[in-house]
Amino acid sequence: MKFTFGILLASFLTCAACDKPKDSPRDLKDFASGDQSTVEDEVEKLSATDLSHWPQWRGPLATGEAPRGNPPIDWNETKNIRWKIPLPCEGHSTPVIWGDRIFLTGTSAHGKALPVPEQPKGAHNNLDPKRKLRFLVVCLDLQDGSVLWQKTVRDAQPHQSTHESATWASHSPVTDGESVYAFFGSSGLYALDYNGTVLWEKDLGDMLVKHGHGEGASPALFGDILIVNWDHEGDSFVVALDKRTGKERWRQARDEPTSWASPIIAKVNGKPQAIVSGTSAIRGYDLATGKVVWHCSGLSNNVVATPVYAEGVLYAGSSYEIQSMLALSLKGAKGDLAGTDHVLWNLRRRTPYVPSPLYYQKHLYFLRHYQAILTRLEGKTGDEPSGPFRLPGILNLYASPVAAAGRIYLTDQQGATLVLSADETPETLALNQLEDSFNASTAIVGDSLILRGRKSLYRVAEPE
Repeated sequence: MKFTFGILLASFLTCAACDKPKDSPRDLKDFASGDQSTVEDEVEKLSATDLSHWPQWRGPLATGEAPRGNPPIDWNETKNIRWKIPLPCEGHSTPVIWGDRIFLTGTSAHGKALPVPEQPKGAHNNLDPKRKLRFLVVCLDLQDGSVLWQKTVRDAQPHQSTHESATWASHSPVTDGESVYAFFGSSGLYALDYNGTVLWEKDLGDMLVKHGHGEGASPALFGDILIVNWDHEGDSFVVALDKRTGKERWRQARDEPTSWASPIIAKVNGKPQAIVSGTSAIRGYDLATGKVVWHCSGLSNNVVATPVYAEGVLYAGSSYEIQSMLALSLKGAKGDLAGTDHVLWNLRRRTPYVPSPLYYQKHLYFLRHYQAILTRLEGKTGDEPSGPFRLPGILNLYASPVAAAGRIYLTDQQGATLVLSADETPETLALNQLEDSFNASTAIVGDSLILRGRKSLYRVAEPE
């Protein structure tokens, strides 16, 4: 039964501490030579990518939307569960899907207890690495959930702790329909083919994460370039790697402390840019050269949420000692954008900390910190004709919201998923409960939701 939200939030809560594609992507090797027609061709190819897959963190558009998805509205442990399998590894990374193949990453502890490495100053509320971990890449069949292969890419004790709410496998992989790229931060970056053979691996060093709270930024992929953000308490940088060899195309130093924000790649002024949020600045990097094209300050420390880009506007937010959500028009953007007309609006309340924002049907959706308070804004204007909304039946959320078929899906840590209509005043369509806990964000492909819990992986879909 549907009902309309009738409670507007009057005051704010206090902050709580396989199939291959028919057309594989073309290379970007001509970018370096300045071939503008090749740049434009590749950008158009990106926009025409088959949108039925979920190839990366935040989906095919990097906005949280599945344009061709139409999953169920309601389910429970005995209704609309196509299959449920026990997970062979631990992790919060989002599964990625291409065709009939699901890829996920995780770790599995084994062996005797080991001395714990010295942890950084201020470490608290952490899990210490007391044993060796197998760092795993797993490929499953979408149709029945069977494991097609499982590959151990590293077997080692992590050098640093992770937060008690995190794991040592919180970075989501990315795939192009030919290979899968699995990133474990300080434990390496690995390219595997669809048979599970490691094609290459890259060691970028050891991160020194603030308070030892773990790592989690996912890589981004465009054509033959893979982008990795490496913000920590040491020498931070962003790096572009050749997806076929792992060799560096370029590397740019970043004046940034620890962040967990994943990069995105966006068409800006006819050329692709790698965009990365940060405490000192949000920056747009020319994908071919690594040159900083534009930058804008205004976010807090501890940036976690990944920005979204749509219709020429970038939306980037954070919530720690300050709250901030910026909307930046990137048309003609060059140099320092702070204080210019490129800043369309800046909201200083109810902004997200852990979950990333969702852009859907010209509206921006985000949660306050990681609480069940939803803001819905008109993207380009920042107008808020209704809300904010206190979400019924769910508690804290680390998973980011996703959308398909006119519906918003929000999954909390206790296993409840609230399904809302994408109306000006959202209607609750269903509140669904599973017997697991969830921090990984949901993936949507076709008629299915792929939900990764702590114990199990679910395919939520109506019976065939």
